[in-house]
Amino acid sequence: MSDINELTQKVTEEYDASQIQVLEGLEAVRKRPGMYIGSTSSSGLHHLVYEIVDNSIDEALAGYCTHIEVSIEPGDIIRVSDNGRGIPVDIQEQTGKSALEVVFTVLHAGGKFGGGGYKVSGGLHGVGASVVNALSEWLVVQVHKDGKIHQMRFSRGDIVEEIHVVGETDHTGTTVRFKPDPEMFDDTVYDYEILHTRMREQAFLNGGLKITLEDLREGQQQRESMCYEGGIREFVTWLNKHKTPIHEDVIYLSGSRDDAIAEIAMQYNDGFNENLISFANDIHTPEGGMHETGFKTALTRVINAYGQKNNIIKGEDKVSGEDVREGISAVISVKLPEAQFEGQTKQKLGNAYIRTLVDSIVNEQLTEYFEEHPAAAKAILDKAMMANRAREAARKARESVRRKTGLESGQMPDKLQDCNERDPSLCEIYIVEGDSAAGSAIQGRDSRFQAILAMWGKMLNVEKARADKIYGNDKLYPLIVALGAGIGDEFNIDKLRYHKIIIMADADVDGSHIRTLLLTFFFRYMRPLIERGYVYSAVPPLYKLTRGKTQRVAYSDEQRDQISAEMRGDNPNVKIDISRFKGLGEMDPHELWETTMDPEQRSLRRITLGDAIQADQVFTVLMGEEVEPRKEWIERNAQYVGNLDI
Repeated sequence: MSDINELTQKVTEEYDASQIQVLEGLEAVRKRPGMYIGSTSSSGLHHLVYEIVDNSIDEALAGYCTHIEVSIEPGDIIRVSDNGRGIPVDIQEQTGKSALEVVFTVLHAGGKFGGGGYKVSGGLHGVGASVVNALSEWLVVQVHKDGKIHQMRFSRGDIVEEIHVVGETDHTGTTVRFKPDPEMFDDTVYDYEILHTRMREQAFLNGGLKITLEDLREGQQQRESMCYEGGIREFVTWLNKHKTPIHEDVIYLSGSRDDAIAEIAMQYNDGFNENLISFANDIHTPEGGMHETGFKTALTRVINAYGQKNNIIKGEDKVSGEDVREGISAVISVKLPEAQFEGQTKQKLGNAYIRTLVDSIVNEQLTEYFEEHPAAAKAILDKAMMANRAREAARKARESVRRKTGLESGQMPDKLQDCNERDPSLCEIYIVEGDSAAGSAIQGRDSRFQAILAMWGKMLNVEKARADKIYGNDKLYPLIVALGAGIGDEFNIDKLRYHKIIIMADADVDGSHIRTLLLTFFFRYMRPLIERGYVYSAVPPLYKLTRGKTQRVAYSDEQRDQISAEMRGDNPNVKIDISRFKGLGEMDPHELWETTMDPEQRSLRRITLGDAIQADQVFTVLMGEEVEPRKEWIERNAQYVGNLDI
């Protein structure tokens, strides 16, 4: 496998029941599934797969597994198979039960809790197999070990078939098949792309590990094997695939101390945005932590030191951390025993010593790289200094705008019809495309808590603009003032005036364009809005169905047909009048309120980052310089373009 695995020391050769340690029983998982998998929505459903795959990846981290296969079978049954050592099947001394039974029926039982099974482990909570078992309608596990195939079957966490031998084998490994329990989840349909993104990420992070994902459902058959010998170097190349690098090589830095390992890959492009992605034990840490802090501190120090040493940065002048990270695509991956995760969502690494390790690696190895590659060093430094000058220009533009328009005077833009409520948690603002739709929205709204801001025309493409251009833009400036929280590094979510920001645009190409540009703006300059879940897309109905005095609306073709059948009832020949809504501007205020704005009846789609990497790729493809990738994306997603949400 990759060079990072050469830094990993193998642990105990024998993986048996003595290494399985029990912490507490399996209770309350079905009562409170959200405590264990985050939610019972789509994210929780997909999390089941991650938990089982993480167990296989632990085997890869320990040096025993080289191939993991993940299949979505008909009926949305999941199958995960690996060629690791196989889960132990002998008797676990603490319980007197088979170790396999313990792993699948006891919470917090596994080889990750100090029994000597793994030095580092990918499981975030270490609750994997038992929680998946508890939340599955049924689960079957087969272990290939010691020349025999051992099998157990469960139903909603209870044993249906005790462990028994079902055949002979000439290899080792574990295969888990399970069907998520429809009693537990809002929906049990798996999304191939969500799993594909996660599996690709794991293949990048574990160089040389092969992960195969296949969809066997009718009409959806596809299969891809992912194996990246270059590890996170190839991850960075992939991140920059639609961008123009300013230096040829991906810079790779790595090192270890005691049982901790850190590796960094980075490359600058000619864009203005920072794309820094960090992981601890293969778990994405979107809130950063000590590994990110160590990287950022050392990067700023090394670039300033190089500039001063070579007399490019004069005197006391320095470039800031924001300056040196403009246009960077970087992946930080650390692997350590006893990872400590902080924050409400456990997405921030708290181990202090990892900061020192990453800092020293970057300080020593990046300094050496700059000395050996002066052309790349100069290109990076020139970009940082240009960012510094642009930041100063943005500051002056901001002050100029404030003087001319009274940005901080409390005066709201003309296009805003504000609400009466002043508690932001109770307020919502509709950003409406077009004056006619805005007029209907203003008349139809509940002015106690609903504000309306009209947008018009095509907005500035913020993918290609720095902050100094944004403050002077007549489309974006009213939005910045209305929301009240500033932008970029000055953004302060505590000053936000509305906790629901609803984009209301037509389901056509123009509406899609406006929506995409707004999302790009929020993503680049007000990202906490999306991270906190404050941004929504209104979902206006497509059809109105009428039978006599009864009227109903439908939001899709399928719903139209379903409602039409319901309205006919036992009389299939009765006439149902079906009319298509032409657009928001065509609705009268009453219709707009009832279908799109009434909290009791409307349909809203919350915008989530979901996966910041994927979102960044879509934004870059749609808004970047290269025409061909954008054309390919639109052709591939033509059916969704009318209702584009990231």
